[in-house]
Amino acid sequence: MTTLNTTRVVQRSGGPQYDVDELYEGVLNGNCLALARSITLVESQRHDHREIADQLLTKLLPHTGKSLRIGLSGVPGAGKSTFTEAFGTHVTGEGHRIAVLAIDPSSPKTKGSILGDKTRMEHLATNPNAYIRPTPSGCTLGGVARRTREAMLICEAAGYDVILVETVGVGQSEIAVAQMTDVFVLVLVPGGGDELQGIKKGIVELADILVVNKCDGDLERAGDRAKGSYQNALQLLYPSTSKWIPPVLKVSSLELRGVDTAWETLNDFKGIMQEEGLFEKRRMAQARDWMWSEVGDNLMEALRAHPSVNAMVKDLEGEVAHSRATPSAAAKAMMEAFVKGSYQP
Repeated sequence: MTTLNTTRVVQRSGGPQYDVDELYEGVLNGNCLALARSITLVESQRHDHREIADQLLTKLLPHTGKSLRIGLSGVPGAGKSTFTEAFGTHVTGEGHRIAVLAIDPSSPKTKGSILGDKTRMEHLATNPNAYIRPTPSGCTLGGVARRTREAMLICEAAGYDVILVETVGVGQSEIAVAQMTDVFVLVLVPGGGDELQGIKKGIVELADILVVNKCDGDLERAGDRAKGSYQNALQLLYPSTSKWIPPVLKVSSLELRGVDTAWETLNDFKGIMQEEGLFEKRRMAQARDWMWSEVGDNLMEALRAHPSVNAMVKDLEGEVAHSRATPSAAAKAMMEAFVKGSYQP
């Protein structure tokens, strides 16, 4: 069995200083400052911070895995943040603690969050049993940030038994959240025509629960029609698991109607998955996928930083740009230089 080194490392001077033992104790004691600093640490791109983050996560790992991990996505304007606030308020009222990891689109200039989801959950933000962490998506595809998985583990170790990851919105690659959570909820909105027009078939197939939000006022009847349309559409799709037929729920987040049903349905899904032995299987598969994802990311970083590759990048980019070499041939040349450690222009 491989043993990971958990010795504290000394980081270089400059920037914030992190103490693994101090952060570890703070997170386990539910200290919000220690929780925030720990997530900031794992999100850091500095190599010395990465080493410290790995040590912290290794120490926290035995205290993780006891939460329900919920992925939440939906079309723009579906009211994901409004639903999250209503849902979080209900869940905390039931005696649970919820951590919301709100992934915001990134500004191309500052790389920071654009939407600021926390400002749109002002009631939940002041709830002592809730923790909201806005995180810019950066350059990561799939609607989540690269270190969202690590942030979930830290929140679990801090005692939050419900973790909700709210993504930036539906897109062609907006499926990564379904591959790191226990249950995937797709939030939809009543429409005035073809309700399926604004969403992708693939993401609907991944959904475990569909929520038609904003079913209040003038949209009440539209909500009934949308629910029927989605139920009919689901009959033509393959569910994510054969033991569960994704239900379509009507919810009014503003009037707090249907939120309790959503929570009950989530627990029903968890119970069925556990009875069938699929809950742990899903988590084990996700952990393996996470490992290989990290391998790919680390290899790409090492490739870009390799001196032999750096020496040839501009030449190869020019060859490809002027159609004198194929991208596959250029990629192969870079990989050969990376493996052999030398380059002769």
